[in-house]
Amino acid sequence: MRTAGQDLLSLALIDARNHTLRWIAACETALGGEALKVPLMAEINPPRWELGHIGWFQEYWIARNVQRHRGERSDPTRPKLASTLPDADRWYDSSNVPHDSRWQLDLPDLASTRQYLVDTLETTLDLLAATPDDADDDTLYFYRLALFHEDMHVEALAILSQTLGFETTLLPKLATLATREPLLFPATRWRLGSAPSPGFAFDNERAVHEVALPEFEIDAQAVTWAQYCEFVEDGGYDEPLYWSKDGWLWLQREGRRTPRYVDQMRQGVLQHRFGRLVRVPMTQPVIHVNWYEADAWCRWAGRRLPSEVEWEAAAHQGGSRGFRWGDVWEWTATTFRAYPGFAPGPYRDYSEPWFGTHKVLRGASFATRERMRDPKYRNFYRPERDDVFCGFRSCAL
Repeated sequence: MRTAGQDLLSLALIDARNHTLRWIAACETALGGEALKVPLMAEINPPRWELGHIGWFQEYWIARNVQRHRGERSDPTRPKLASTLPDADRWYDSSNVPHDSRWQLDLPDLASTRQYLVDTLETTLDLLAATPDDADDDTLYFYRLALFHEDMHVEALAILSQTLGFETTLLPKLATLATREPLLFPATRWRLGSAPSPGFAFDNERAVHEVALPEFEIDAQAVTWAQYCEFVEDGGYDEPLYWSKDGWLWLQREGRRTPRYVDQMRQGVLQHRFGRLVRVPMTQPVIHVNWYEADAWCRWAGRRLPSEVEWEAAAHQGGSRGFRWGDVWEWTATTFRAYPGFAPGPYRDYSEPWFGTHKVLRGASFATRERMRDPKYRNFYRPERDDVFCGFRSCAL
């Protein structure tokens, strides 16, 4: 999808919007009606705000953007055309609407919000159809950005369903993993990052630069519950030796004894998943562990988290050797920072505000849309986040 042309993009945008509306219908059923009321929590957004924001983002950067044809070269400070929804900027501009205030906004009702999504998509598709058949990457940049942005927010709705504990039929099952030996990769010089063309890249993937990569050994797959249970049973949550300073402070503050949502880890794992307490197959990847827990397990095991360049090199080179990814987002040792030569994209708040405070995750999760999956994609969260569908793999010291 990063190199998709007009026709394929049009189909994908329709698919994304239909999927969004299916998720909102699931929320409506689970949350008891059109109000879609949810408690104020740091990890989630009100679903009606999330829905309106998806439509707003697409309209703001495409229909309202007089410089959309310039793509990444467009000036984000140039005034935008008016929205079809008079208060859209006041409600949905995530850069100027603080998170906690979103629960107090006088948002449109659900029917009006759905209509806004229908109207904005119709305009987007009309504008896309008017682009040349051989449209270049600049011309298609904001259509691709809006598509991926919508897919990200739909995964956020999947996270919301887990956080609030309601069941959905819109997600595939998490896979079980066959035992595989770690993989050894020789020293190389790896080209980290995405080229400026052809196709789409997020700003934090720029610019391409070579990194000297020593020989390394990396797990062929994410750490499983069977492996993680050994750490818990060995008293891993009681031993400060295994935890970073910040990790130990987090552990004491939260009083955590197991990963999030886990009820039991003796004689099998019982974990709350989408509102149901289920017995988890021990060969599934461990999920809902934060960076501190992943780092502590590695210290206990005498291993370490991979750097993001190690992860990327292994994902590109190891597929035929059994390197498996895409079941859970995977924490890396790397702090989220700009690559050399970084320049922020028009959507200024996507990457730059989070440099230095977040950790990089690579891969994808079972809830990630297929078109979003790319071995160069950099996800990023604060190290204490364990609500997302995250796990990890390890490297030899």
